[in-house]
Amino acid sequence: MREDKQLPDSHGYFEQFGGKFVPETLMPALDELETAYEEAKRDSSFWAEFDSLSRDYSGRPTPLYFAERLTGHCGGAQIFLKREDLLHTGAHKINNALGQGLLAKRMKKQRIIAETGAGQHGVAAATICAKLGLDCIVYMGEEDVQRQAINVFRMKLLGAEVRPVSSGTRTLKDAINEAIRDWVTNVRDTYYLLGSVVGPHPYPVMVRDFQSIIGKETREQILAKCSRLPDYVIACVGGGSNAIGIFHPFVNDKDVKFIGVEAAGRGIRTGKHAASLVAGTVGVLHGTKSYVLQDNAGQILGTHSISAGLDYPGVGPEHSYYKSIGRATYVAVDDKDTLEAFQLLCRTEGIIPALEPAHAISYAAKMAGSLNKEQIIVVNLSGHGDKDMDIVVKALGVKL
Repeated sequence: MREDKQLPDSHGYFEQFGGKFVPETLMPALDELETAYEEAKRDSSFWAEFDSLSRDYSGRPTPLYFAERLTGHCGGAQIFLKREDLLHTGAHKINNALGQGLLAKRMKKQRIIAETGAGQHGVAAATICAKLGLDCIVYMGEEDVQRQAINVFRMKLLGAEVRPVSSGTRTLKDAINEAIRDWVTNVRDTYYLLGSVVGPHPYPVMVRDFQSIIGKETREQILAKCSRLPDYVIACVGGGSNAIGIFHPFVNDKDVKFIGVEAAGRGIRTGKHAASLVAGTVGVLHGTKSYVLQDNAGQILGTHSISAGLDYPGVGPEHSYYKSIGRATYVAVDDKDTLEAFQLLCRTEGIIPALEPAHAISYAAKMAGSLNKEQIIVVNLSGHGDKDMDIVVKALGVKL
């Protein structure tokens, strides 16, 4: 494993991954965004407002909870849960939406566009736009509109316009495509509030910085509780923002091992999955070079996951970099094991997780038994499961 560097570089690369692969019409907007963010980073008043609203509006800090009954059930290592599910709107997405919302207001951009898969980023974007008095349009694949109907209603209730996307697989990839088309057309007065550590520079580093509040808190909390750092930090990975958010503050702590858990869907061999790091190859998607799911001609493949938030055929470039240098290990968990872990956490801890972090719970629960009782696993519980009730009811064949 090589030593971590100060990355990305000035061109937005994490070694070979990252960059800006966008139409020429978007380059001025990206340059404007990069300049505005660099100025905001150096402005203590920007971070004071971010910290104040994170505390008083979003509900930070979130607890680091020792899952005693889950630990007892699994045997072996102690399992702690970083409770991002307790945040306002029910997921970690509010951290990034707040940061970018403040940046958009600083840039005097009134019209905000966003994409969403599971709906949590869309809800977070709509929430912050309502809070800051900004106009909000959310693009969402028709497939996700159907399976996340409650979140669609929440966005509309918050004043956002939800635009269903009928092209392609009608999921997150296609929602991003439409949001980018909108941005190209309306680049002068529109801010694109991208929801994950994907896309062209500076989005991967900017979103990472806003989400790193998760890992910073986790670091302080585990030291206070256990007087040492964890042995493993585990998080689910779709685009990868919740995982980078908890990983990055530990990146120079080489004894802390990172495990990212992707969606194996119906199984890697079936091709019905969303495991870009486990089963993908290097390519370009949505303006960045990273691991993607593509065919031999470079065409992006369709994906499947029971969780709408992991149903994406690419991943953030920093994750690809972590994979390439051996800083993180990436694995995949299928729909069946995810559903079992979802129910396990409900029954052992009285916590209903989102289906996305249920992938991480599944892997952590199985791994814990192979470790000794002195070892520590931290799992980022990135979202609450209320949004997934209809999916789970249908998957389990339950009659209400």
